[in-house]
Amino acid sequence: MDVEETDNQKEMKREEEGGEGYRDGDLQESEDAMSNNDIIPSVCSLRPEMGTEEEFPTSYKENSPHENQLLEMAENFRCQYVHLHPERKPLLLCPLNECGTKKFVSTTLQPTLLSYPELYNWHGCASFVCDHLCLDPLDPPSSLPRQLFSPTWVLQNQRGSSFDFSTLLCSFLLGAGYNAYCVSGYAVKEMCLLDQSRQDCPLKVRQEKEWVEEEKKQSKKYSVKPPRDLRSGFQKQQEARRQAEVEAMMAQKKEEEERLREERERPPPDPLLGQRVHCWVLILAGSREVPENFFVDPLTGKSFSTGDPSFLGIESVWNHQNYWVNMQSCHNGCAEMTFDLSDATRWEFLLPGDIALLISAMKIQQESEDLEEEEEEEDEPKVFEMPPTWVKPIAISQRDMETRCPGGKKVIMYRKAKLEKFAPYLLHDGMVTCLTTFTDLECKYPNAMRQWFQNRQDRLEERELDVVTNMTLERFRPGRSHALKTHRYVTMELETERQMEFHSHARADGLAERQELPSEMTESFQERSDFLYYRHVIFHERLEKAVAKELQDQEHRHVKKIVERFHRDRSKPANEDVAERVFLVSENRIELTYHREDDRITAAWRSFVKPSNLGDTKNQQPFTPEMVSIYQVDPFEKPSKHLCMYELLVALTKEEETVVHRVMESEAEVWEILATRVQEESNMELLISIYNTARNEKARLHREALERMANEERLRQEEKELDFLVPFLNRLDTPEIQSRQLALQLRNDCLAALKQQIIDKTNLIQARFEKETQQLEEKQQWYQKNRLSMTKQDEEEYLSFCSKAMFQIHTLKLRLSRQKEEAPQKYQLLDQTLRQDPRLARFL
Repeated sequence: MDVEETDNQKEMKREEEGGEGYRDGDLQESEDAMSNNDIIPSVCSLRPEMGTEEEFPTSYKENSPHENQLLEMAENFRCQYVHLHPERKPLLLCPLNECGTKKFVSTTLQPTLLSYPELYNWHGCASFVCDHLCLDPLDPPSSLPRQLFSPTWVLQNQRGSSFDFSTLLCSFLLGAGYNAYCVSGYAVKEMCLLDQSRQDCPLKVRQEKEWVEEEKKQSKKYSVKPPRDLRSGFQKQQEARRQAEVEAMMAQKKEEEERLREERERPPPDPLLGQRVHCWVLILAGSREVPENFFVDPLTGKSFSTGDPSFLGIESVWNHQNYWVNMQSCHNGCAEMTFDLSDATRWEFLLPGDIALLISAMKIQQESEDLEEEEEEEDEPKVFEMPPTWVKPIAISQRDMETRCPGGKKVIMYRKAKLEKFAPYLLHDGMVTCLTTFTDLECKYPNAMRQWFQNRQDRLEERELDVVTNMTLERFRPGRSHALKTHRYVTMELETERQMEFHSHARADGLAERQELPSEMTESFQERSDFLYYRHVIFHERLEKAVAKELQDQEHRHVKKIVERFHRDRSKPANEDVAERVFLVSENRIELTYHREDDRITAAWRSFVKPSNLGDTKNQQPFTPEMVSIYQVDPFEKPSKHLCMYELLVALTKEEETVVHRVMESEAEVWEILATRVQEESNMELLISIYNTARNEKARLHREALERMANEERLRQEEKELDFLVPFLNRLDTPEIQSRQLALQLRNDCLAALKQQIIDKTNLIQARFEKETQQLEEKQQWYQKNRLSMTKQDEEEYLSFCSKAMFQIHTLKLRLSRQKEEAPQKYQLLDQTLRQDPRLARFL
């Protein structure tokens, strides 16, 4: 082992000498690239110090004989590998752990399955690891790390290199049932340094895909067949040719702009391309219904195909059972590699895994068939198996799962975007995610912001802000007052442009959407019994600009025009089913348009002019036929009577008043919603579950009150049990002692009860003492009669019985003597206690 350590020290010195020139030049460039990423704090540039021996278990500081044998085998394997392949880079076999002890990399893995559902699949495990840890880059980046820390240490300190990331992630994946392996190889600079400033934000890309899919679905649904094209075929060909030329020019221009953009954004050439060491995770197909092999980068939590150009080569892979060295060429990266680890020509293994299991099974079968011959023969050498992990079980607290990121906050810079993640309850407004997009690559000029919230009492779920137009869109979860779903606005002032969407199934009026302009309001309805689906209101412009700008003491606007539209009611004839109703309030007119019949191309309509003071019998203007204009589709239809038109006009006038009142209610509802939103934003409160004992103050106070009441009740019961007067006071008619005679009687009864209790206990001990003595005498007499014919076992049983009996007799004798000694003291103590009792002291 001394020779091994000497060789390792020499190799480490050579690496240090070879890496000094890099530190002076190219390392500064790497550090500049890292400084653009906010998820790497400055403390991560330092390697951790060794922990004291008291902080770690024995397995962290010492090696078992099995592990020492594995280290010797690994050293032998390394020497053969260096001898056969002197041109290749060294392998990562036995790095130091946090205690400075050599440990084989396979034993550092600790397969773990925790009780959190999000850690049951690979995506959840990778997301947790990349969010929870902070990158500590390799120094120098072209050399393997000298230390590989345990997953427990990495979780506790929330920092580590890509090898520490992969070890933790592989431990989770193995526990979840995946066929996962740690991979030691080479990758591009951006991946090794976690530089995502030239990549699109995955959250932004996913949203754009969802929007495109929604637009496609909406265009296909309820689509109407286009009308027949009656243009000339030659004209269409000429138009198509011109359109194709324009599209080709636009495509060429777009390609040229894209090429210029890529050249402008292309990073400078990396002098260490192909030499930067990186570690990631390989998941093979088969387990957990994985259809094909793929890579998982633990620094970003993303998955990649095995042929992705970001991965430039592989030196070795390992899991908790074995270690394999890649013998394939990596000139084209990993695209042409085969990941059949059972192929010994492409993957050289350290331990003969499957062969070892087969030989062990054959040995067990042979031993069971002929045990006698096996004992006579010499012990055959056993097949070596991987030692168990030296890492203690991995545990993650609920608080760590909830906090997620180091300090509860993480910032990731993407191409023209910044993604911020926050732990729940970290910010007072409940924000957990914030995506900011920019117009420039330097991320100095934002153009949009999107925020996600949790646990808000106002049930706000998402907010979008367009910085250019200052337009804000808020989305709410169900359960809010007025069933508000979305709210789009520029400012919270009244009589400005805004749009509100509602959960129509949660409203009695079926309101689905409301759009407002300074002098207009449009409402859409769904599933109403009166078939109303549209209402458009036009208001008169206010004379004073300052009116209705405050959320208090509002005045309703004067209605100028109201338009209502209705769906077809099949229970009525088409010429009696109103399709559109227009109330021209300022002109004192009402217009009705009916639905069109299926075999007609026009629809019937009626127009009324309201007489002044309609409904007033004294000053009412007479209703004349000139006040009604009628259009009937069927010329042979019998015209309506004058009285029917008058009754219809009266009904429409009453309906107009009802509709105006509903418009005023809509205005008041908008005022109430805006006032509520202003109050909610000024007095922000977050909801805390009753099951969250750490944050729920009410539940904690209630629990402490119950515990305090339980303790007080227990103390009262103990005092009640120790009170000698309670059993005797319960026999009296009144709970209070009112005479000396009664006090003396209670005192004598208590003393008599104690005396009787002492006598009964003494008699019980005496009876047990006599019984044990009698049984011992009878056993001795039996022994005297049968000792000549007794066996050795009978004598042992007799001696055991005598020993136990003598012990019981001695114990009872001591208890009896102690009882006789303590009886006068107990009697005197009770007498003194009764005399000092406040209920008897004034009478005794």
